[in-house]
Amino acid sequence: MAKKPEPTSAMPGMPDLSSMSPMSAHQIWLAGLGAVAQAQAQGSKAFETLVSDGLAFQRRGQEEARQRFEEATERLASMAQGLGQQTAGRIDKLEHVFEERVARALHRLGMPTLQDIADLQARVADLEARLGATNKAAPRTAAKSAKSPARTSTRKA
Repeated sequence: MAKKPEPTSAMPGMPDLSSMSPMSAHQIWLAGLGAVAQAQAQGSKAFETLVSDGLAFQRRGQEEARQRFEEATERLASMAQGLGQQTAGRIDKLEHVFEERVARALHRLGMPTLQDIADLQARVADLEARLGATNKAAPRTAAKSAKSPARTSTRKA
């Protein structure tokens, strides 16, 4: 016949409680109370350690979130600047096309261009300067001819 296996304890490595004497049960009870007392004493230390670990974890998370926020802000600012430059370039092109079309339409209507007006202004200024120089020289010539009436001119007026 096969042998019956020996009764094993409920937990490996633990002695069978049924074979222990009443004194041993009391010692187990005291050991349990000691474990509870030790857990209570170390519990506050463990709690403080967990709080400080949680605080450090929160700070790391906040720092990482701040860095990601800054990176996203920089990317968005760069994108906005690029869009602004593209828009400005397109507006400049549109403005140039508009100016050319208006200039052609005004030219067809016989309206002078800005350059034509600037040229005319320069010519008028030049003519005014010449006229001013002529007017300053004319009184002197008239004064000389008035002083010497004996002299006759052969020129036709």
